[in-house]
Amino acid sequence: MPPLEAWEKVLVNGETYLDTVHGQIACMDCHGGAQSSDKATAHTDLIANPSDDPEAACGECHPDVVAMNQYSLHNNLEGYWTVLDPRRDTTDAVSHAAITEGFGNHCSSCHATCGECHVSQPNLVGGGFIDGHMFNETPSMTRNCTACHGSRVGNEYLGKHEGLKADVHLREGRMNCVDCHSGHEMHGQPAECQTCHTGPEAVSVAPADHRYAGVQQPRCETCHTTVAIGQDEIPMHQAHGSDLSCQVCHSIAYTSCDNCHVALSETTGNPFFATEASYLGFFIGLNPLQSYDRPYKYVPVRHIPVSPDSFSFYGENLLPFFDALPTWKYTTPHNIQRETPQTESCNACHGNPLLFLTIDKVYPDEVEANLPVIVDVIPPLIITDTLTITATITSTLPVEVTPTATP
Repeated sequence: MPPLEAWEKVLVNGETYLDTVHGQIACMDCHGGAQSSDKATAHTDLIANPSDDPEAACGECHPDVVAMNQYSLHNNLEGYWTVLDPRRDTTDAVSHAAITEGFGNHCSSCHATCGECHVSQPNLVGGGFIDGHMFNETPSMTRNCTACHGSRVGNEYLGKHEGLKADVHLREGRMNCVDCHSGHEMHGQPAECQTCHTGPEAVSVAPADHRYAGVQQPRCETCHTTVAIGQDEIPMHQAHGSDLSCQVCHSIAYTSCDNCHVALSETTGNPFFATEASYLGFFIGLNPLQSYDRPYKYVPVRHIPVSPDSFSFYGENLLPFFDALPTWKYTTPHNIQRETPQTESCNACHGNPLLFLTIDKVYPDEVEANLPVIVDVIPPLIITDTLTITATITSTLPVEVTPTATP
């Protein structure tokens, strides 16, 4: 979007804002400064973004939310460290300092404060008020949520890829992000009932350290209950309800990215993070997060932009255990459709190696890391007549392809 004018960033509508709850609070209570008609004096020690310190700015009125703020992934960015820590040498203070420096320079800007969701656009995308300092209980889907989560989630959900429809929840239901992703989740509050309803059976619940941690929330079956209990008329749901995630059948092509690393600007000479390539595709892999709550054998997987040299600008061999985690990760694309190429027939998937993450689709130097998600044996064709017998036998053999091709 184009840069905002100064007045767009600081506008306070005296006719509407003063009548709101937040409009009853004196400006200096949040922003500091000094009472003066002189602009320079009034802005002495001005606090531009009060919610950088949420306890001081928001805690008096919103103690329940602020108390959990340290666990919000938007605040602590713990998801980054979940994928960095297993790959680095946690006993090496020098390498830790180097990665921390790189993280601070290039990754920490994804951090979002209370105000960057409820008052203004995130600083990452230029800031600026959404509606003249009015506080919005529901963040704007396009100016808050997908302003940051745009390259994947936003483009998928809004149908911005050529030839691909917007998500059915947007097209048919006009659903906003928060219709599925509640404030409870966004604020870092665990989904387990016992967090609030304590009793003799209460247990300690660890805070989420990445978006797929703990209880599957949001969950498709929460709204689509007939699917969950096998009481609809679709045989596929009854056959695959527990071994396929919903997105295996109901997602379409989504974005994968390669090799996020530090590059030097030819203009300024300063380091910046750059991604080598992105591409659309649909890939079914083995579930790397298989658990009671995510029991599926197969899930869509997406290539993430990490490589052994992602932080090499700051030091050598900073990710010595790169193969500790797959580079093809569990994903839940935001492009759900009722009808997809996979739902056309059983054999749209069965016996179709094009849909599965077989070894030939993995970069040779990433094969070791991705062994937990690579599909060695694709599901066989469903035999409907004698002409498919030969193909069925062939499709059940292990895939033995030299891993030289790229995704």
